[in-house]
Amino acid sequence: MNRFAARLAQDNIVLRHARTEILQVNVGKLCNLTCVHCHVNAGPKRKEIMTRETIERIIDWLAKTDIRIVDFTGGAPEMIPDFRHFVEQVKALQPSRHVIDRCNLTILLEPGYEDLPDFLARHRVEIIASMPCYTPDNVNAQRGEGVFDESIAALQLLNSLGYGIEPQLPLHLVYNPVREFLPPVQAELEADYKRELKEHFGIVFNKLYTITNLPIGRFAAYLRHNNKLDEYMELLISAFNPVTIDGLMCRNTISVGWRGEVYDCDFNQQLDMHVNLSALRFPTGKRLQLPFRGNNNVCGHRDDEFVSSLISPDSFFDRCPNRV
Repeated sequence: MNRFAARLAQDNIVLRHARTEILQVNVGKLCNLTCVHCHVNAGPKRKEIMTRETIERIIDWLAKTDIRIVDFTGGAPEMIPDFRHFVEQVKALQPSRHVIDRCNLTILLEPGYEDLPDFLARHRVEIIASMPCYTPDNVNAQRGEGVFDESIAALQLLNSLGYGIEPQLPLHLVYNPVREFLPPVQAELEADYKRELKEHFGIVFNKLYTITNLPIGRFAAYLRHNNKLDEYMELLISAFNPVTIDGLMCRNTISVGWRGEVYDCDFNQQLDMHVNLSALRFPTGKRLQLPFRGNNNVCGHRDDEFVSSLISPDSFFDRCPNRV
């Protein structure tokens, strides 16, 4: 039993996947920024991006499910050549699907992306935007010189289009610590953000989400380099709050990587912890080939049983504990 499993057992907590509500698609590692905390190791020189072929496979599969939310992430998801096509295809599905774009804000100001804010607003795409602080020093230290000013300009642009103001155009911000400490209380920090951004820049938004940096990817490399990994792991273990279990993304999310592999969350994706399937089978008998790797089972169940769970997942995941 690993340490996290032991900690869950201490509180008599058993992790189970609930009904799948979100399909999160990580379309690649290409990004216009190189952030020190990035668990994806994304950057401008990365070549890994999702192809049109894989996008079409995902759309074909999604159309046969009742999953209503599609969450795009990266890298900067907007940078792949087929981003707009992907969004348009998802929005064209019936019943309608809600689309989320995990945006770093600065991409909205890059040459060649001038039409992107209007595109997102026109398709009523929810934006969840990275904003590590409401002051320049912390943002620039984490994400690069000049990023704070560009982020402010991007937020003002989004406000001018109705984001954060119109109910159909939600705009949320994400805070994460600059280094190896935990975030403060979310409600209190949200009040600070709203006050400071409104007073100094005239910016409004809906919600602030605080997240904790996971010790993987670029952030893990930083911890190891500074001999702080063990200390940070102890901090995470000692600060574990069982109340957060109900909100774990891996309990209601299917995560798909840029090559088409399936995972139970974006973080396990970066750790290369696959849901190992060679193909997906639908009730019609049609098979959807995806480039999965490894053996063809998950939690000891057959492929066809798992695939049925993707369409109607309740009974399967009641028996299949989530991997942590």
